[in-house]
Amino acid sequence: MPDLLIELFSEEIPARMQSRAADDLKKLVTDGLVEAGLTYASAGAFSTPRRLTLSIEDLLAASPATREERKGPNAAAPEKALEGFLRSTGLTKDQLELRDDKKGQVYFAVIDKPGRPAAEIIAEVLEKTVRGFPWPKSMRWGTGSLRWVRPLHRILCILSDEAGTEVVPLEVDGIASSDVTEGHRFMAPEPFSVVSFEDYTAKLKRAKVVLDASERADHIWSDATNAAFAQGLEVVADRGLLAEVAGLVEWPVVLMGRIEEQFLDLPPEVLKTSMKEHQKFFSVRNPKTGRIEQYVTVANIETSDDGATILAGNGRVLSARLADAKFFWENDLRTVKTVGLEGMAKPLADVTFHNKLGSQAERIARIEALAREIAPIVGAKPDLAAEAARVAKADLSSEMVYEFPELQGVIGRYYAKAAGLPEDVAHACEEHYSPLGPSDDVPTAPVSVAVALAEKIDLLGCFWAIDEKPTGSKDPFALRRAALGVIRLVLENGVFLPLETSIKKHNRIIDDRSSIVRFRFDKPDGISLEEFIRSDLLSFFHDRLKVFLKDKGIRHDIIDACIAMPGNDDLTLLVKRAEALSETLKTDDGENMIQGFKRANNILTQAEEKDGVSYELDPDPKFAESDEEKALFAALDAADATIKPAMEAEDFTTAMHAMAKLRGPADDFFEAVQVNSDNQIVRRNRLCLLHKIRTICGGVADLTKIEG
Repeated sequence: MPDLLIELFSEEIPARMQSRAADDLKKLVTDGLVEAGLTYASAGAFSTPRRLTLSIEDLLAASPATREERKGPNAAAPEKALEGFLRSTGLTKDQLELRDDKKGQVYFAVIDKPGRPAAEIIAEVLEKTVRGFPWPKSMRWGTGSLRWVRPLHRILCILSDEAGTEVVPLEVDGIASSDVTEGHRFMAPEPFSVVSFEDYTAKLKRAKVVLDASERADHIWSDATNAAFAQGLEVVADRGLLAEVAGLVEWPVVLMGRIEEQFLDLPPEVLKTSMKEHQKFFSVRNPKTGRIEQYVTVANIETSDDGATILAGNGRVLSARLADAKFFWENDLRTVKTVGLEGMAKPLADVTFHNKLGSQAERIARIEALAREIAPIVGAKPDLAAEAARVAKADLSSEMVYEFPELQGVIGRYYAKAAGLPEDVAHACEEHYSPLGPSDDVPTAPVSVAVALAEKIDLLGCFWAIDEKPTGSKDPFALRRAALGVIRLVLENGVFLPLETSIKKHNRIIDDRSSIVRFRFDKPDGISLEEFIRSDLLSFFHDRLKVFLKDKGIRHDIIDACIAMPGNDDLTLLVKRAEALSETLKTDDGENMIQGFKRANNILTQAEEKDGVSYELDPDPKFAESDEEKALFAALDAADATIKPAMEAEDFTTAMHAMAKLRGPADDFFEAVQVNSDNQIVRRNRLCLLHKIRTICGGVADLTKIEG
């Protein structure tokens, strides 16, 4: 069976698009081949700045012949029904067969499709792929109609096996397929032909092209770390930058340059950000001092002077960039020392946060008030939390953040220290944005936690107040991320924070500043605006919590069973209950107890509906007739004696284990006892016993919501 090699050779493809484009090429071509009947053993996709490559091994040489029978309309059916059937099959009426059926004679179509050679199918699939390729952005050039990310120059498409190599003939917008490609743009631009994938990769490497992006990344990282290590330094790891740089070069040449002495006192984050964003340089740190002292750049060419000219040019550009950064840094420090950090924040009164929510300064005032309320709950001093909230966003008006938005928060910490503010306040300036994502670190310092919670609850509460909630896949204000941030702050710090109370306090803060928020949406009748926002926002938190806990292996029905209980606004308690219930249900006793509970609940519910009464009285053991019934009485009393104090102490694990121990007595009871006895007194007593099962188990969680 032959192997297929495809290369689409063009001008430089943006690095951020290459990996996705290689995957798209693989999917579109292989799906098209399989749909046409060509199966294969394996496929691999590769990308460089100038080419997308697909290699497919052991492809069928031809699609198999097929025979399909389709049942059509009855012979007596209207003519239009027959015409529609003929159109769908591509046959004529005299090619159909009449066969006897239980409803009379019926038309049948027998469609024979002969096999087709692989080259014919590949040409069709590849042309369709190229013309409809899903680039995020594409362009047209010349007079043709083809759209590609950058001008497409060559299409290499060959089938190879033991017998030799065959070019798959096709043409797309005047570009004919061939077995020819090109090497490095500068070091080996001459075209050359290839006969197989192995020949292709070997000749590319001789032509100064490394085809595999992961191989280029490994080479860059190895050379960079070795060069740094030789001078007692270390490269600052950055996977995103490494992947991007590997997509900018076909033949990576690692060079290490030095940062001018006058810039070494800039904060390391400033140096890193400037070099990464503007120059795509890796930062090189001195582990003894923590300073960024050198940089690594990756060239796409070998030079006779070992990169000295390249480094000289890069150094001039970098110095100009860092001179700007130094100017901004020194200007901001003068401002801080002159008017303080609160003085730096004053211009935020003229910066609109949202046209319905007022300015950034008004938002800061809300966060300050809420941080003061939250502080005692998380172990922070209210005055310190309020001070941190007042200055946490001051750096938004700094020249440094205006130039480098990525540094907001980080640079605020430096300015807070320069202003002589307490260490906890300085750290809160940086950490109050966190966590920004599921893998981001969560602040643990009490002042930082208080301000971070206040910042996120204010964001959610205010946008709920103006009815700007996430819808479907749209979340322009990152409210889902903010809710997840609150959840992680609470859970990972073990904070017992009643969210309903916090939302209520935030609503009161909004009411005190009623000019900030313009409420404009309808709410259900019979419920206050505050109650509506509180309830709806709490439900949103619960929805995000389900997603968060699902990733940790806790089923959604278990979370629902715990959310249905009182105190569900305390996320820490809610998760402790859900984790205990999840662990209990993983045991045989726990799983079987749920079935026993459901059986008791179903019998009791049916009896209550039939009789029109509720069996809530305490059952009397004197009416117990069998040993199994008496044993269940005793087991329920023992469970109740354990579960009640355990729940009061929020010891959910003990309570769940006590509930699970009811499994044996409950099973024995249902096996030996008929609940609906002919003796009405005994029946009533047994139904009251079932009610006791429901009450005791229901005190742990709402087990009616457990599935299965």
